[in-house]
Amino acid sequence: MTARILVVDDIPANVRLLEVRLLAEYFEVLTATNGPDAIETCENGKVDVVLLDVMMPEMDGFEVCRRLKSDPATSHIPVVMITALDQVSDRVRGLDAGADDFLTKPVNDLQLMTRVKSLVRLKTLTDELRLRASTTRNIGIEELLSRNFASEDTMPKVLLIDERKSSFERIQKMLRGSADLDIATDPHAGFFQAAETPYECVMISTAFADFDPLRLCSQLRSLDRTRFLPIILLAEQGEEGRLVRGLELGINDYLMRPIDQQELTARLRTQIRRKRYNDQLRASVTQTIEMAVTDGLTGLHNRRYLDSHLQTLFDRAVARRRPLSVMITDLDRFKTINDAHGHDGGDDVLREFARRLRKNVRGIDLACRFGGEEFVVVMPDTDGVVAERVAERIRAEIAQLPFAVGSEGKTIEVTVSVGVSSVLKGVDTVAGLMKRADLALYEAKSGGRNRVVAKAA
Repeated sequence: MTARILVVDDIPANVRLLEVRLLAEYFEVLTATNGPDAIETCENGKVDVVLLDVMMPEMDGFEVCRRLKSDPATSHIPVVMITALDQVSDRVRGLDAGADDFLTKPVNDLQLMTRVKSLVRLKTLTDELRLRASTTRNIGIEELLSRNFASEDTMPKVLLIDERKSSFERIQKMLRGSADLDIATDPHAGFFQAAETPYECVMISTAFADFDPLRLCSQLRSLDRTRFLPIILLAEQGEEGRLVRGLELGINDYLMRPIDQQELTARLRTQIRRKRYNDQLRASVTQTIEMAVTDGLTGLHNRRYLDSHLQTLFDRAVARRRPLSVMITDLDRFKTINDAHGHDGGDDVLREFARRLRKNVRGIDLACRFGGEEFVVVMPDTDGVVAERVAERIRAEIAQLPFAVGSEGKTIEVTVSVGVSSVLKGVDTVAGLMKRADLALYEAKSGGRNRVVAKAA
C-alpha cells in the first residue's frame, strides 16, 4: 500500500521522526511547518492522510483541521491530530474540529502505521466515489460536497453489540438524545440484525466471555450489505494488539474504557458524517447513471439506451428463434403544436403521449424516446400481426382522447403515425429492422397520417 502522507509540525525533529517511520513503510511523505502551508499543500496536491500537530504558532492544529474540513475540496482528506495533550477534552475538541483521530505523543509505531493504512484505505474508497461522481453529468457535485451531513436533523440509527448489561446500559444513557440505539447481547444475533437493518454505525464490545469480537468484525466486512458500515470497537485497557488487528481488518475507530461520553458522541458523529457523505456520493452516481439512459422530459429510456440494448434483444430473438417487432411512432404536425402553444405546451403533449405509450405496452417491452417527437418500442416475443394490433390500439387512444396543454387545462386533438416491422426469418440485421420500420412510418405519414403501416420485408 502506498500513499501520500502530509506531516505538519513546527519542530523539525518531530517532522523528521515521522518522516523516517513513514518512508520505512514506503509511503510518500510531504512536509509542512505551519498551518497555511499545510492548507495550501492539501489544496494543490494529492494528499491521502494528514498527520497534524496541534501546538503550532499563529494557526494551531485545531484551526487547520477546521479549515480543511470546511472546504469541499479538502474535507474528504483524513486528518490525524498528533500532540502531547492527553486530556479527554483535547481529544473531543479535535474530533469536533473534524479530525478523524487524535493520537497522543509519544506515538506507538505499530498503532500509528495501522491507523494510517486504515485511513488510506478509506480515502481510496472516497476518492473512487468522488471521481465517479465528478465525471458524470448534471450531478451538482459542488453542492453535494459542500453539505454538512453532521448537522442534519435525522438522528442516526446505531447498533451496540455488548453482552454486559452494566456496560450497554451506561452507553445507552450516554447516547440518549443523540442516537437511536439498538442493543444486541448475542453476537450472532447482532450480526444478522446489522445485516437486516439500515444502521449508520455499529459498536462492538471486546468483552465477550466466549466469542472473538474480531470474527464479528470480519464477518461484517465480508458481507456486501455491511461492507461499508462503520465499526467502532469498545476495548479494554491493554488490548492494543487486538485493536491493531481490528484496524487491519477494517474497523473504523475504537474507544478505550472507561468511555467518556463526550468522546463517544464525537467519534460516533465523525463516523456518521463520513458514512452519509459516501452514501450521498454513491446515490448521486447511481442517479446520474440513470439520468444518462433516461429521457428527462418523459421518463422513458433515451436513444443511448436503445442503441446499447436493441442489438442484444435482436441477437437473443434470433438465437432462440423467437419473434421480435419494432414500432416507430411520430406525433403528427407536432411543429404546429409548438407554434400554437409554445414549447411548454409541446412538452405537455410529449409527457402525456409517453404516459399513454407506457400504459399500452408490457413491462418487457422497451419504450424509448428516439428524439424530438419520435418514439420507439421494441417488443420481444411479438410477431408482426400482434405488433400491428398494439400499434393500432395506441393510435386509436391518441386520436380519441384529447390532450391537455398549459396550466389552464385547454385540450387539443393529437394524432400519431406508426411504422411497424418484425425480424425476418433467415438473414436479418438490426439496421434492416429499423430501416423497414422507418419506411413504414414514412408511408403512414405520406399516406395521410394518423395511420399504422407494417412492413414485413
